Amino acid sequence: MDELRERPGPPWRQWVERAGRGPAWRSALLVALFTQVGAGWAAHAQSGRVALDGFARLLLLIGPALLVVRHRYPAAVVCGVSVVTLVYVACGYPYGPVFLSLALACFAAVVAGRRRAAWGAVGLLWAGHLLIGHWLYRWLPPAGDGPTPWAQEVGVTAWVLAVLAVSELVRVRREQWARERSERAAAAKRRVDEERLRIARELHDVLAHSISVINVQAGVGLALLDSDPEQARSALSTIKAASKEALGEVRQVLDTLRSPGEAPRTPAPGLDRLPELVEQAAAAGLRVKVTAEGEASALPPGLDLAAFRILQEALTNVVRHSGARTARILLGWRPRLLELRVDDDGPASGGASEGGGSGLIGMRERAAALGGAPPRGGRGWCACRPG
Repeated sequence: MDELRERPGPPWRQWVERAGRGPAWRSALLVALFTQVGAGWAAHAQSGRVALDGFARLLLLIGPALLVVRHRYPAAVVCGVSVVTLVYVACGYPYGPVFLSLALACFAAVVAGRRRAAWGAVGLLWAGHLLIGHWLYRWLPPAGDGPTPWAQEVGVTAWVLAVLAVSELVRVRREQWARERSERAAAAKRRVDEERLRIARELHDVLAHSISVINVQAGVGLALLDSDPEQARSALSTIKAASKEALGEVRQVLDTLRSPGEAPRTPAPGLDRLPELVEQAAAAGLRVKVTAEGEASALPPGLDLAAFRILQEALTNVVRHSGARTARILLGWRPRLLELRVDDDGPASGGASEGGGSGLIGMRERAAALGGAPPRGGRGWCACRPG
């Protein structure tokens, strides 16, 4: 689970991730205090504007008060703050921190995905300021005020665009990081599913083979218990050996679940254990002939295990679903390719499957995972050998 845990990242990324998700009343309270104090300083610097009165102080409180619910109602808040700010400007009060509330409301709306509301509210304020500064100033306070300089209009426009650009940048980055997290989570889930499937396939191959051998030998032991005790004893010995081997392999598979990061205590089975498979099949009454073509070479552990399991499942299917008494294994060593082929000389028994059993599916999956597939004609299996 430690591998799936998100890294904190740089401080600026943490701020972007948390933006718009923390307690809203704290930032609203800070904005209210800063606006009240900053507006007083602005009033001293802009002596030509209308002096701050009770109505101005109320407007300076309404904006931050609306910010408390900006995460729940981003569109309504940005529109409300825009109207409050426009009324403040129309009354002729000094410019200054009053625009801070609008910036935060616009930021919250864009990050929340309410882009049209944010752009519309900011556009309303900009158009209203343009209208007041170049036409309605004749009838609005302060008395004797002239048209707003175009340089100031350029500054207001630049401020509006900067607020929107920063908001859009934060929104895009957060969406990108959200997609990355989703992709990592999906990849982690896919790895877990693949590991679960691998373990299920290993358990099936181990248990199906061993239980098939045990089942056959148990039948032999029961049939010969009275007439041939020595043969029955031999069958019981085979059952004991097969069950012991199955328990060991199951324990090895389960150990990988308990400590997935540790190396296995015993090596995984490979083609070097093919003689054991032949002996177990012989104990179950199946004579197996092994033929090799080409020059044998060392295989990677994954390919070696897959080849062993495919042969194990194939012999298990012959024992369980065929009336054959003889089977032939062909190992075809080719450049960058290992071909496995198992044939038997008997008809299908009454319990034969129609090709949809878990064993056949497992063989297909093992071969496909290594870049192989059933060869042309649908008989046997091929697996690519890297390097």
